[in-house]
Amino acid sequence: MSVVRRATPDDAEELIRLRQVMIDSMFATGAVAAAESDTGWHAESLSVVRGKLADHDGDFAAFVVDWPDRPGKLAALVVGTLDYRIGRAGNPRGVIGHVFSVATDPDQRRRGYARAGMQVLLDWFRERGAGSVDLNASAEAEPLYASLGFVRKPDPSMRLSL
Repeated sequence: MSVVRRATPDDAEELIRLRQVMIDSMFATGAVAAAESDTGWHAESLSVVRGKLADHDGDFAAFVVDWPDRPGKLAALVVGTLDYRIGRAGNPRGVIGHVFSVATDPDQRRRGYARAGMQVLLDWFRERGAGSVDLNASAEAEPLYASLGFVRKPDPSMRLSL
């Protein structure tokens, strides 16, 4: 099994590339796919991602698996953030983890990379006091997350794009 490591600022371009792989796989067809496949955001995001990766004490963490025999290329990534909400029963400290990007390069799938990365990310959440972890799962990825203990929840989420 490969070694999962914490991503560094030098990995920023590859993180963005793999995030696009994830986006493309989730929105494979239709009008949404056309809008989401626009890569114009990559250049603008690069400096922000580098800054987040440099801040090891912050609320953002990315863990990666290097592509075997391809220096500088990543085979997989998992990314999450911590957020605070006023506490409640079951999470009195109010710290919540959110997994927002899990991707494996298509040529490197089915090797356990996403599972290994998720286990490391979940440990990072625990170390920082998260009482729960949320994520959005594709149908293809749901069995992995279920095997890690995630359950579907009724969620009346709404979004406003600013």
